[in-house]
Amino acid sequence: MKTLQKTAISAAAVALLAGLSTAAFAADEPAAPEVSPITANVTVASNYIYRGLTQTNNKPAIQGGFDYAHESGFYVGNWNSNISWISDQYGGGGSKPGSGTGAVTAPIEMDFYAGFKKELIGEGFASDFGVLQYYYPVSGMFANAPTGTQIQGNPTYRQASGSSPSTTEVYAAQNFTAGPVTGFFKFSYALSNLFGIYNSKGSFYPDLTANYDTGFYGVGLVGHVGYQYVPNNTVSSVAQLAANGNPASMAGTYNLSYADWKFGFTKDFGGGLSGTAYYTGTSVAKTGGNYMYTTPNGGNAGRANAVVALTKTF
Repeated sequence: MKTLQKTAISAAAVALLAGLSTAAFAADEPAAPEVSPITANVTVASNYIYRGLTQTNNKPAIQGGFDYAHESGFYVGNWNSNISWISDQYGGGGSKPGSGTGAVTAPIEMDFYAGFKKELIGEGFASDFGVLQYYYPVSGMFANAPTGTQIQGNPTYRQASGSSPSTTEVYAAQNFTAGPVTGFFKFSYALSNLFGIYNSKGSFYPDLTANYDTGFYGVGLVGHVGYQYVPNNTVSSVAQLAANGNPASMAGTYNLSYADWKFGFTKDFGGGLSGTAYYTGTSVAKTGGNYMYTTPNGGNAGRANAVVALTKTF
């Protein structure tokens, strides 16, 4: 989700010209352009990483959206990106994630959000409260979820759980400014199951992001750390696994909680064009040799990654 930012443009002219009154001079000056309450953005990225996890199987993404911000502080917006993490696990043959009929499709993520953002504490300290709906137009998932992917109601992998990935979260954030350092602390709470994880209502994600303006050719430093907590972890025995068609090697505690982090650079090229390059990673756990968040080949969806992206704001 894109963070809303509004800029104000003001102009003042004072002139003393012989034989001309200041009123006459002002009448000749062009009016300062009004700032539109609507902004749009388009991004091209080498990978779509969200909360440390690749959403596109480490492939490029095209993203974009728009925001409306009223002077009262109310805002509403939409943001979209191509994804593959849902359908990736339903493509081949077999009795574990990656099986199914190949009929599951979910090519896009659509985010809809609304909230209120205002400098309630003081200048440079905006408070932000809102609700966010992650919507995934999925076809074929519930009729074709592969067998043997749930253990006592909990998925061995989130992608093939057979649960709806669409998620509703509420959030509260506090932005801060301290000289060249800006950033925010945010807390997100899931009112529904989280991204297709069975029985995960009540998941939450606190995160801290800070940006430092180096003052050197529009280059900034960015750092981020977060923790995705998912409740209702389960311990599965070999007998339980066998009853559900899963291999004994999967026995253990299924801990879907993890920390994520990133560090990188930003660059303002002017004219609404900006770029970023960063390195990211997670503490995603393994159980029985299997990552809790996987790519189609069984790799770690939260492995360390380098990402570059360009964004144009209109």
